[in-house]
Amino acid sequence: MNVDVRWTGKMSFVGKSGTNHSVVMDTIPDNGGEAAAPSPLEMVLMGLAGCSGMDVLLIVKKKRIAVSAFEITINAERSTAHPKVFTSVNMEYIFEGQDLKQKSLEDSVRLSVEQYCSVAGMVAKTATINWQVTIR
Repeated sequence: MNVDVRWTGKMSFVGKSGTNHSVVMDTIPDNGGEAAAPSPLEMVLMGLAGCSGMDVLLIVKKKRIAVSAFEITINAERSTAHPKVFTSVNMEYIFEGQDLKQKSLEDSVRLSVEQYCSVAGMVAKTATINWQVTIR
């Protein structure tokens, strides 16, 4: 796996993946940026949600659970000392669908967060990851 990240001015960067996909990153004006794109740490949280979300969808598909809509929201806390890593991550997995069972969805999320999601495995080295399942 490889990436190339290039500075585009002020505090903005464009990252290009080995699969030829690009993403822009920036920071807040207090740090010299224009807040024109997600920050690198916001990208980590998006990566966490995306990684876990993909796992969960694969698991619920295997269980033949009829999910019609799915989203993950994250709220994270950081250390006040450098390198200001995440110390607490709270994730809410929100599902919609027919005949959804709380326990089955919780088991699916638990497998992702505790066993399969590589990003969760890395984030968990510095942060407590809390999660909950909501059925709408």
